[in-house]
Amino acid sequence: MSASRTTPDRLRRRIDGALGKIPCDLVVKDVTTLDVFSGTWRVGDVAVIDGAIVGTDPGYSGTREISGRGKFLVPGFIDAHVHLESSLMMPSEFERTVLARGTTAAICDPHELANVMGVPGIEAFLRAAERTKLDLRVMLSSCVPATHLETNGGGTLGVKDLVPLRAHPKALGLAEMMNFPGLLAGDPAVLEKVAAFSDGVMDGHAPLLRGNALSAYAACGISSCHESSEAEEAAEKLRKGVAVWIREGSVAKDLAALAPLLNVGTSTTLGFCTDDRNPLDILEEGHLDHLVREAIRHGVAPEVAYRAASWSVARHYGLDRGSDRTGAIAPGYRADFVLLDDAKSVSIATAFRAGRPADELEFDSARFGDDRNSIHSKEIAASDLASDEGNVHVIEVEAGKILTGRSVKDSRARGVARLAVKERYGKDIGPATGYVSGFGEHFSGAIASSVGHDSHNLIAVGAKTADMATAMNALRKSGGGFCVVKDGAVLAELALPMGGLMTNAPATEIRDRLAKLKAASRSVGCELPEPFLQLAFLSLPVIPSLKLTDRGLVDVDAFRIIGVRAS
Repeated sequence: MSASRTTPDRLRRRIDGALGKIPCDLVVKDVTTLDVFSGTWRVGDVAVIDGAIVGTDPGYSGTREISGRGKFLVPGFIDAHVHLESSLMMPSEFERTVLARGTTAAICDPHELANVMGVPGIEAFLRAAERTKLDLRVMLSSCVPATHLETNGGGTLGVKDLVPLRAHPKALGLAEMMNFPGLLAGDPAVLEKVAAFSDGVMDGHAPLLRGNALSAYAACGISSCHESSEAEEAAEKLRKGVAVWIREGSVAKDLAALAPLLNVGTSTTLGFCTDDRNPLDILEEGHLDHLVREAIRHGVAPEVAYRAASWSVARHYGLDRGSDRTGAIAPGYRADFVLLDDAKSVSIATAFRAGRPADELEFDSARFGDDRNSIHSKEIAASDLASDEGNVHVIEVEAGKILTGRSVKDSRARGVARLAVKERYGKDIGPATGYVSGFGEHFSGAIASSVGHDSHNLIAVGAKTADMATAMNALRKSGGGFCVVKDGAVLAELALPMGGLMTNAPATEIRDRLAKLKAASRSVGCELPEPFLQLAFLSLPVIPSLKLTDRGLVDVDAFRIIGVRAS
């Protein structure tokens, strides 16, 4: 990442504003401000010139003055790891939605769109990051595809594809290294990729990795992980110098388990991330403000929670350096901060980005990318989805977890549903079939999605192959999205024509459609609170322990494809 620079004229204005020689552009008066360096609160003014904080002492005057008496000012929240595609929104709608909730910066990994489109998918996000009011930074996707056990549309991205992108001012480093089995096994292509980025920041993805294997992973320079779901697992990562991002997405919810780890001592290397969070949850619960609120509710001191949500992440990614630094409320830092009516409940009065209230910002609505139908599979017949029966391997799903269990059951047992994944890029592979439990003992319809991490093939779960085929074919026509079917009729759907991942619709419309989809899923007996993203993770073969890709049933622990029928 190239260092940001200012100009001599701007420096002179900062000096004059800080010395009180000229009125500042904005002054928040008499506000209780969080000092993230000491973890303490103090009362004073916060003065801003040209989008940068120039003073924090009392007595400043400004062209625009806001009373902060009785209110609290904290640094803007930084999402340490997010797949913006999983918000289902285009970048302009995403930033409009989350900035109002205090998120002023985000570290994104565009590997969802990269798996669909290849390098152009990453380039689309780099271009968008140059236009967003949100400080959007891009990690370069390390695992496209995630493994050799699935088929994507973007091909295999190697060092020659990624290294040229490093020079972009919005590129930060190497995104989550999901293929930790390949790295630990010494796969030459993986080693080459990690070595090429070893002089910068590299994100990790290592669910349940412990002991010597974790040490080997960290020894390669991997410096963070957002996949910890158990306190002891996260604590070991912290001891070994790996920053832990506490995740609370729409499916994976790890905050309750990890919040006890967050204290003054650990807050330098603990932060928050959403990873995959949809507009329904963002609009109803919040974005990072929800994570901070929940952490405080679980007993974390407010000053510690706010520090972890800002300065700790900024330091990790180097955003606390240069003339445009962020993550703290102090002279020389960008005026990204959140004015709160109440610090404990995270009640937001106004969020500011570079000294401007979020509701006064104008968001770029330029075309993001190619939204032509990217679903190229042939029409799917019910007979295509037939599977072995009898004693079979069953993927066990638990609400709120992307880790899956495994069992052997009779395919006709109550609560066992059919599962199918069809390659969508016109390569005429599959479909692969299997079985899953956890959707409900009386699940009687079908749910299908084109959001199937990370290769995003068509995936469907259902009681009848005919309904599953109907649902998957509906997505072929719409360009992708989510769909619920019962007895051959489409009950609800959401089209996601941009790569089968995103839509131009506003957040409120997406929220309303998701609410109808959830209601439809409940009407067919689905018991999972978030079935669509839960379904999406059933095809990701880097999350233990049993998954289904377009190539077959994957034993993630053994890292190989196995048969559906159990011996």
